[in-house]
Amino acid sequence: MGSIYRSEHMSLCQIFLQTDSAYQCVAELGELGLAQFLDLNEEMNSYQRKFVNEVRRCDEMDRKLRYIEDEITKDLIHIPDYDEHIPAPQPKHMGEMEANFEKLEEELLQINANSATLKKNHIQLLEMKNVLEKVNTLLDSNHKREAAMSISEAARGEAGPFTLGVRNDFDKERRDDTELKFVTGVINRNKVIAFERFLWRMCRGKVFVRTADILENTDVFSHKIESKAVFILFFSGEQLRTRVKKICSGFHATVYNTPENAMERGKLHQQIEAQVGDMQSVIQQTLDYRAKILGAASQNLRKWGIMLLKLKSIFHTLNMFSVDVTQKCLIAECWVPNVDIGLVREALQQGTVHSGSSVPAILNEMETHKYPPTYFKLNKFTQGFQNIVDAYGIANYREVNPAPWTIISFPFLFAVMFGDAGHGIIMLLAALALVVFEKKLIAAKIKDEIFNTFFGGRYVILLMGIFAIYTAGRILTNTTSWKKMDYQGYLIGNELDLTFPPEIAFDHSYGPYPFGLDPVWNIAKNRLNFLNPMKMKTSIILGISQMAFGIMLSLMNYTHNRSLVDIFFVFIPQCLFLGCIFVYLCIQVIMKWIFFYVNPAFVFGHLYPGANCAPSLLIGLINMFMMKSRDPQFIINYGTGSKNVTIDGKVYLYDDTDQCYLQQWYPQQGLVEKILLLVAVISIPVMLFVKPFYIRWRHSRGLPIDMGHGHGDDNAEFSFGDVMVYQAIHTIEFALGCISHTASYLRLWALSLAHAQLSDVLWSMVLSLALKMNGWAGAAAISIIFYCFFSVLSVFILILMEGLSAFLHALRLHWVEFMSKFYGGTGIQFEPFSFTKIIRVYEGLDQ
Repeated sequence: MGSIYRSEHMSLCQIFLQTDSAYQCVAELGELGLAQFLDLNEEMNSYQRKFVNEVRRCDEMDRKLRYIEDEITKDLIHIPDYDEHIPAPQPKHMGEMEANFEKLEEELLQINANSATLKKNHIQLLEMKNVLEKVNTLLDSNHKREAAMSISEAARGEAGPFTLGVRNDFDKERRDDTELKFVTGVINRNKVIAFERFLWRMCRGKVFVRTADILENTDVFSHKIESKAVFILFFSGEQLRTRVKKICSGFHATVYNTPENAMERGKLHQQIEAQVGDMQSVIQQTLDYRAKILGAASQNLRKWGIMLLKLKSIFHTLNMFSVDVTQKCLIAECWVPNVDIGLVREALQQGTVHSGSSVPAILNEMETHKYPPTYFKLNKFTQGFQNIVDAYGIANYREVNPAPWTIISFPFLFAVMFGDAGHGIIMLLAALALVVFEKKLIAAKIKDEIFNTFFGGRYVILLMGIFAIYTAGRILTNTTSWKKMDYQGYLIGNELDLTFPPEIAFDHSYGPYPFGLDPVWNIAKNRLNFLNPMKMKTSIILGISQMAFGIMLSLMNYTHNRSLVDIFFVFIPQCLFLGCIFVYLCIQVIMKWIFFYVNPAFVFGHLYPGANCAPSLLIGLINMFMMKSRDPQFIINYGTGSKNVTIDGKVYLYDDTDQCYLQQWYPQQGLVEKILLLVAVISIPVMLFVKPFYIRWRHSRGLPIDMGHGHGDDNAEFSFGDVMVYQAIHTIEFALGCISHTASYLRLWALSLAHAQLSDVLWSMVLSLALKMNGWAGAAAISIIFYCFFSVLSVFILILMEGLSAFLHALRLHWVEFMSKFYGGTGIQFEPFSFTKIIRVYEGLDQ
């Protein structure tokens, strides 16, 4: 547990690299992934750095590669992943890569331009073909006669719905059909009505419009279907022709010149049909050639992307190095784990050899006051639990890491709230599937965020399932065993009364029930009255135990920092405050379970008459704070009273005291509680005042001080007021937190009860209905209800929803109640230069 218990020792190293070998050395360090480089050129902008031209070239190649990927994606071509290792390309290969990408981009641009032109011409030919086919119908004598009449009426002001005076058609002056001019074209079908209205108003009714829908799709090579219509506009005079064409242009309508002679239209129609076939063949060949190029490019796209990614990341890293005055040496600074410095030296040596340089790279460890980053060596099992801790905050350098303890405590507290053996088995099987097939799932590179969340925490879910089974069988429910009774209860007349009196039901000789709670309790009327107090008290004990353990872990931090003032005036007062009140409460709970049973007995030398005098711990704790006087025994008139009990065959006489359950239940209880309360009260000012005045005393003598704010406070200006406020906040937070956090652990009881009740409701309202049916109908109902309703609701509500709820509550208990006792969480994450991490981000597997 050494490396995960505390973060690795880190060293700030200085590396001297020859310019010729720097690229290959950085590439080797990127493959190793154990060096976090510092930017030594923060005062420079991107354009002032040494390798700015190389970075620009990489950006340009990246732009071209993105364009190629967009074209491949547009054609719905699958891009396969590349799983083989790809070494970083040499700088001398940049020219070849640029040439390949440029050639491919230019070829795609030319093909796209040509295909766009061909498609446009093909659309125009199809539209012209439809215009010629429709115009023969639109140019017949009836339409031209209607157009001439309409235009003549408009010229005399008699057209439209407000015409004054209706005359006979034979009395009207008509224009000659041969005087009419016409314009034909194609327009979008949804614009036809607006087009007609606009022409009527702008031309004062002197333009006659007729349209016909195009039934075939004119854009054959596109997935988009657009409805179009052929229009013909009749008018008289060349001035209207100009106005009509402007209106057509405004509505994005395409105007086609159509011959007036029917024979010429027929000849043109035949020519267009021949051109359409030829052009369609050319377009198809062009698209096939484009698909062939994109298909070949898609096979290498991920490989090119990874090569370019490594190339660009290396030059970006080199731009962080400083250059000496001779321009022949690069100087780098990086954080390296102490245990891995040897590996870094070997990587630098390999880089020097591969580059062909005769001057080796030199690595020196530096003395520094900079705050080191935090690095833990993790594996696939511990990574999930470390992610839980890191979500709260990165551990301070060399601070005690909560992750090792979280491996046990997190699934345990989850199981206390979720504890169900059947649901735990389902969760365990699901996690086992993820663990068994993890290699195949990793190779599949699934990019779904929700799946990756579950897959990353597969070992967390595995332990949660195991602990759910264990806790359901051995912790909260494994307390009692009950006698074999006639009819599992007592007969009252002909009815079964299943209210279990514990004084006759518990069998000491039989011992605990083998697994879980005796099932007979599921039909007992007083089941909740029995389970709730037991679960509530167990939750309090578990919570205070975890908080006490968190305070013990703070001692590890104080000891590591060699801070005696924190040990004697923070840790010890915290232990006294927690122990004198809350640990004392837990001891009372355990003693009540052990000594104060339902049967009368002598406890601590005093007669305990029975369950009616069992101590009330809650009111007793209140009386402790109020220092209320109480009687020293449960009874009065011992030996002469009116009541009697039999213990070991001997009869004892007594009288009950008023509210005997509120009296003292062990000798000198009042004195002991006053001393405990006094110690707890005194510990608060000790925590509040001693450390701030001690820090001020050290500062007045010029001694180094720790402001207690984590990294970045070494050069902070000392302010006694700030130190006092900071310590006051922590003292108040601890004192009040002990109370609120203890109450917060009651969620263990509440969620355990909620899960049990939801399971009971689902059973009684769904599956039990089918179990009450007989015959074939009952068998069919059981199958349908179980598979269609009960199993689905169990998985989605009781396992997923309730499991998520228990997970979030366990997360809160660790972050707030447990880790706040010792964990700072203000450290800096170690982020080494690693090709593996960069590639996973590029592939969308990491953020």
